[in-house]
Amino acid sequence: MTKSRPHILLVDDEASIRDPLARYLERQGYRVTEAGNAAKARDALAGFDIDIVLLDIMMPGEDGLSLTRSLSATNGPPVILLTAKSEETDRVVGLEIGAEDYVVKPFSPRELVARIKVILRRGAQGGQSLKSAGAVYHFEGWQLRTAEQQLIDPTGVLVPLSSGEYRLLEAMAERPGQVLNRDQLLDLTRGRVAGPFDRAVDNQISRLRRKIEPDAKEPAMIKTIWGGGYRFSVEVTRT
Repeated sequence: MTKSRPHILLVDDEASIRDPLARYLERQGYRVTEAGNAAKARDALAGFDIDIVLLDIMMPGEDGLSLTRSLSATNGPPVILLTAKSEETDRVVGLEIGAEDYVVKPFSPRELVARIKVILRRGAQGGQSLKSAGAVYHFEGWQLRTAEQQLIDPTGVLVPLSSGEYRLLEAMAERPGQVLNRDQLLDLTRGRVAGPFDRAVDNQISRLRRKIEPDAKEPAMIKTIWGGGYRFSVEVTRT
């Protein structure tokens, strides 16, 4: 981070949660902008340089999942979802569409700050280095361009990827032939400080296969290693 105080956008329609959390985060050294709904959050995103978004899922009007999807599609700031729901499906969907992490209400503010630090540190130390280097990974006629975070197919057509799909493919392209288990993939792509969500990785693998494999039912590039994880089984060159 180049700024002394990372800027957090806190989006929650419940002021009883939002206001004390904002004060706590400010005491921890963060700059905080509050928004009570997605529309106000979009205004803040347009007007400020936001480093990370803390986003409630259940809000009136546009919900948090919709806003997360929009931010992921436009390479917006990383998102940590705040949810009162205990159902696994909501959390998995959030991770699949591009959220970096999630916390379930009620949560410990100290744990939330730990998660924030992990994401900001990865953005400052890891993700930006490859992006600024402008590396391009070539495999089977495909190109994964890190500077633009784009995937180009062998015919030159841009293939849309969610931010989660991009990070997963990048992690595997950097390690061709290496077996990566779910824990490793979660660490490489999200830097989670909580337990892994196996289904989130499996679902994203399935979606990537549908986009890059000639036959997703008989994958030749992203192979499942039973009891071990996944292996990117193609030759990769980097330019």
